[in-house]
Amino acid sequence: MMAPGFWDDQERAQKLNRKLSHLKDQVSAYSQLHRDMEDLAVLVELGEEENDPSIIEEAAGNYKELSSRLENMELEVLLAGKYDRGGAIITLHAGAGGTEAQDWVEMLLRMYTRWAEDKGYQVSILDMLPGDEAGVKSATLEISGPNAFGYLRAEKGVHRLVRISPFDAAGRRHTSFASVDVMPKAEDDDIDIEIRDEDLKIDTFRAGGAGGQHVNKTDSAVRITHLPTGIVVSCQSERSQISNRNTAMKMLKAKLLDLELQKREQELAELRGDQQEIAWGSQIRSYIFHPYKLVKDHRTNVEIGNAEQVMDGYIDPFIQAYLKENARRTQNEKQS
Repeated sequence: MMAPGFWDDQERAQKLNRKLSHLKDQVSAYSQLHRDMEDLAVLVELGEEENDPSIIEEAAGNYKELSSRLENMELEVLLAGKYDRGGAIITLHAGAGGTEAQDWVEMLLRMYTRWAEDKGYQVSILDMLPGDEAGVKSATLEISGPNAFGYLRAEKGVHRLVRISPFDAAGRRHTSFASVDVMPKAEDDDIDIEIRDEDLKIDTFRAGGAGGQHVNKTDSAVRITHLPTGIVVSCQSERSQISNRNTAMKMLKAKLLDLELQKREQELAELRGDQQEIAWGSQIRSYIFHPYKLVKDHRTNVEIGNAEQVMDGYIDPFIQAYLKENARRTQNEKQS
């Protein structure tokens, strides 16, 4: 950074500055953890020498806190993908079932929002289509923060809910499905994808839903169709057409990037003979609210009995187990 001409290229300089800041944070966190562990060893030795229960109790609490920090640091090491360190764009879609499934999407939307806020991430709603009677048909969120995509890619798939329906007067049990798609939010200079103007079909329409009189009187909403792939994105969350178009382009870039990543993953799967199909019916997790309460991840068999806690954003055990299992699988493939 002290080299002559470093700041002549502002974009490159800022990118390297962000990378430096991230590396400094990692080194600082490791150094602090190392110091705290040394302090804990001294505290344990002091407690044994004086046989003081209060010191031993304090040491036990410190050990638990340091163990949690160490585990989080180990998980960050597993985030080795090109885009794992960046933000994420999440799209939720209701499955068959009308109001039931739409209400389930709204519950998941709240769950991921609470999880992101607990992590200190910034959450922005890029697009939302309200349900006919209640809930949400589809929603797209942008979650900005370090490692957001690396963690949230564990959530990609179909999520299944079993409960007594609040919309059924007979109080019967219903099963609802919702799909969660997670795409990397990459910086513009990281996206090696060309989007030509002639490949785009751009439509404007009048926004609906909440937002006051403005959205109901102007054609501010934007829908962009990428003709070569058939990908369609839309945004109506902003007041101006220009803002909605910029946001829609950001969503399109993320979808095209995700498409490229899927192609590469499919090629690798074919090379290693992996025939597992990722389809609508292959749910990754079940949320049971009746006749008992349990949330189970079908990929790792991790279970949590406190379903309300999970819906409040407590999904880290599922994410951690997925990352560890994925790392073990990758390591085994390298060794074989």
